[in-house]
Amino acid sequence: MERPEHDETPAAATAEPRNAFLEEKAFKSRTVLIFGEITDRSAGDIARRLIALDADSSAPIDMLVSSPGGHLESGDAIHDIIRFISAPVNMIGTGWVGSAATHLYLSVPRERRFALPNTRFLIHQPSGGAGGPASDIAIHAQEIIKARERVARIISRETGRPLDSVLVDIERDRWMSAEEAIEYGLVGRIIERKTDLKR
Repeated sequence: MERPEHDETPAAATAEPRNAFLEEKAFKSRTVLIFGEITDRSAGDIARRLIALDADSSAPIDMLVSSPGGHLESGDAIHDIIRFISAPVNMIGTGWVGSAATHLYLSVPRERRFALPNTRFLIHQPSGGAGGPASDIAIHAQEIIKARERVARIISRETGRPLDSVLVDIERDRWMSAEEAIEYGLVGRIIERKTDLKR
């Protein structure tokens, strides 16, 4: 037996207000979430939130990151916006922080880079799968090499590790626990509670 149409209305009607309520709470708590793949769309959304929060107050912004990465240039956009705004950002890794997500995670000073205990980190070189004419493939390959060097320079700058060493490290996937990420220089401190941020 089919349910009457009006039975589904309340659920549909409450979905949007609930989202608006959660968005308002996140804004008031100055918290930005990056969960899932990083895309142009998500980067635009995150950039708008960061700019709005920066305009609202100079108080710190807490950014929680659990992402496998995604589009490198979208990660670049978030990385640069975080460095562009005046409000300081506390970067908090949770779940896993990989690839382009690690890139944006490194946008803040080490003393503002935190990880929850079970976070895993992944660094590696950018990948590509260009097709088409040989000349286009050659151009794409050159851009991948430039991106690899740029990512390595940022990792080197933010961890204090020699560039040559980082270039070797990102040749293959390099996974790290939160403790290993501290030793590598990616993470400043492991925390368990929000109150730990204020130490």
